[in-house]
Amino acid sequence: MICIHLKNTNSFYCLAAEEYLLKNFDDDIFMLWQSKDTVVLGKHQNAMAEINYPFVRANNVTVARRISGGGTVFHDAGNVNFAFIKNVKSPAEISFKQFTQPVVEALALLGIEATSSGRNDLLIEGLKISGNAEHVFKNRVLHHGTLLFNSDLESLGQSIKVVAGKYESKAVQSNRSKVANISSFLKETMSIQEFIGFLLDVQLKKEGNTFYEITSGDETVVQELADQKFVTWDWRYGYSPRYVFNNKVEIDGKEVVIRLEVKKGIIDSAELGGTFFPAEEAARLSEKLVGVRHFYEDIESALSTQNEQLIYAFF
Repeated sequence: MICIHLKNTNSFYCLAAEEYLLKNFDDDIFMLWQSKDTVVLGKHQNAMAEINYPFVRANNVTVARRISGGGTVFHDAGNVNFAFIKNVKSPAEISFKQFTQPVVEALALLGIEATSSGRNDLLIEGLKISGNAEHVFKNRVLHHGTLLFNSDLESLGQSIKVVAGKYESKAVQSNRSKVANISSFLKETMSIQEFIGFLLDVQLKKEGNTFYEITSGDETVVQELADQKFVTWDWRYGYSPRYVFNNKVEIDGKEVVIRLEVKKGIIDSAELGGTFFPAEEAARLSEKLVGVRHFYEDIESALSTQNEQLIYAFF
């Protein structure tokens, strides 16, 4: 097995690196990486239904989508992402436990007892410290997960805090869990860089495992994949399954009623009601919204307004 520590902290690049290594290498791989504040969606999730859009937009939290299924997770500088990529002969060989067990064993060396939740999470004393997901490509499987070490749990909670009932779709929905940082359970203080070094050392001490440095050739291909796929609005938001959005809010003592049908992130039909808009203006604006991306700047442009409260009523 080759062991990799990505130094690039751009979430799009790192997610692209996982796909590149899965599809273009033959080796079994263990990899660690970090990114700045990012909400990472599962492949089959509705982006807007999984994030607190006003908070994410106001605090420059990146929204990304990975190639595996499962629920939404949050990355920041206090989180470590790990990935195992392994060749398998049949689907019967694939199990979450074979990939989470090495993490459990590593934490045990630090005096921490971690357990599986039975829902693809790792827990310490009943609190979630790791969310995991998998993607299979031909005879290879990518298993990746988060390790909350000393993350900003307030930002994590706010970034994925959503109001139930606004979105109707067949998208995979996340299960929210109480979370904690690994550092809170350590008997001795350790920096996150020391923690990363520790995790790498645990793997490198195993027979046959070697360190691999990403080459300039690798970087070029990964960056190209990131730019062409992972960075794009079509992948991050447009890949969301078809959904219906309903909302009713009061602004300046008047009611705004909104119903949108959205396909591939584009508003397919819109209906505005309530007392905020005169009937004729509501009908005109409803027509203007059709064909517009369900996105702040696009709604702002279609409504020809900078009323932030009104625009956020659409999310």
